[in-house]
Amino acid sequence: MDVLQRPRNDAPARMEPLAKLPVFFALEGERVVVAGGTDGALWKAELLAACGARVDIYAEAMGEAFEALFARMPVHPTARLVPHRRRWTPEDLDGAVLAVGDCEDDAEALAFSTAAQTAGVPVNVIDKPEFCRFQFGSIVNRSPVIVSISTDGAAPILAQTIRRKIETLLPLGLKAWAELAQSLRLEVNRRLEPGIPRRSFWERFCDRVFSTMDTPEEGVGGVLLADAERLAEAPAIGRVTLVGAGPGGAELLTLKAVRALQSADVILFDDLVGADVLELARREARRMRLEKGGGRTGHDEIHAMMIGLAKAGKHLVLLKSGNATFFGRAGKEIDDLVQAGIAVEHIPGVAAPGAPVSRLGPLLNRCERAQSRHLDTAMPQRDSAAVRIADRY
Repeated sequence: MDVLQRPRNDAPARMEPLAKLPVFFALEGERVVVAGGTDGALWKAELLAACGARVDIYAEAMGEAFEALFARMPVHPTARLVPHRRRWTPEDLDGAVLAVGDCEDDAEALAFSTAAQTAGVPVNVIDKPEFCRFQFGSIVNRSPVIVSISTDGAAPILAQTIRRKIETLLPLGLKAWAELAQSLRLEVNRRLEPGIPRRSFWERFCDRVFSTMDTPEEGVGGVLLADAERLAEAPAIGRVTLVGAGPGGAELLTLKAVRALQSADVILFDDLVGADVLELARREARRMRLEKGGGRTGHDEIHAMMIGLAKAGKHLVLLKSGNATFFGRAGKEIDDLVQAGIAVEHIPGVAAPGAPVSRLGPLLNRCERAQSRHLDTAMPQRDSAAVRIADRY
């Protein structure tokens, strides 16, 4: 039986290392334990109740803010806040799905964390990450859209700053759009097959969301479902996008280039494209490196593969350093695709030749010093006719 070959050490990973796994926990009707009567415990109890949990709070003393919280009607219909005016015991953790403690010292934190883990309950000790099995992030709440930011406990203020930045980027009507998406989901799934047609619908939906700051206009749901019907009847013809990656850094990509990477099914990229650029791509996209050297695949074969993928309904992104059409055979690639009836889009990037000069400080060209620029490729003509494809998943 054949086995999968070990990936090359320099092959870009689909996912960079994660300090923690980001998850979203369903708590409606579930029992959670909060130990402590502090302001920190109060905020965690309020947060858990907002998720619909039954929150059992254990503390010998609870302040006025806690009493006010108990007096208010919970914002979530399944939430309950139950005060227990005594210290927690290990038996209190039985049957809980989460445990949160605000502990005065490390000895109490260790006792609470150990008791929770013995009971098989994920535990968080506020402001003591060494005793935690999970952590809370800084939250952007547009429920059902929720964004959580973590710095792995290293810099909570940084997480709060990131949250404020994100708040300014999201449309004010995002909550209403997300609720509309929930209401349409089952009907869209019934009308459109999984894969290209269904994703095309949701890409168009998202383009509509971020083209306005307003809530959905009346009747837009019917318009969107009519669009789904048209997609269901249309042939599954894909498209090709030529994307310039710029001089190499992800921060130099255009917003349009990032959107193309995040909607791609297949990405062809050259050796000069960095891993940080590919990190922005859609996780499920198939990635294929174009390499120079022996065992090369000719341009004609590459063009045929591109046409075949597009005709199979795939969105193919050809990702090249610099400006994708500045050098090379882009014109021939575009002509072949257009003749095959494939839609082609070109997204220019920051031209790579200017990058090393800009790092040195002076301008690439000053009118008082030079009247022209001359750019050469160091690759001989015979080597520019073909590349090798390294297929990566």
